[in-house]
Amino acid sequence: MLMAHPAVLRKLVEQHDTLRILCAEDGTSEARQRMEDVAYALCVSTGTRDIDAALIAARHQLPGARPEDDSLVTA
Repeated sequence: MLMAHPAVLRKLVEQHDTLRILCAEDGTSEARQRMEDVAYALCVSTGTRDIDAALIAARHQLPGARPEDDSLVTA
C-alpha cells in the first residue's frame, strides 16, 4: 500500500479538526461538503473506510506518534 507523506496527513488532520469546529458552529453546506471531501481524502490516504479509523491511522503515521496515542484498547 502506498503511504501518504506525513506533511499531507498532518494538513488533512488539521483541516478536519478545523472543519469539525466550523460545522458545529456554522454548519453551512460549503463547510459540510469540504469536511466530507477532507474525510474522504483521509480515508483514501490511510486505506480505511471511516473517518474515525482514518484519523487514528493518520495520527499514528505522523512523526512523534506514540503507540498509546488514540488506542482502541480500553482498560
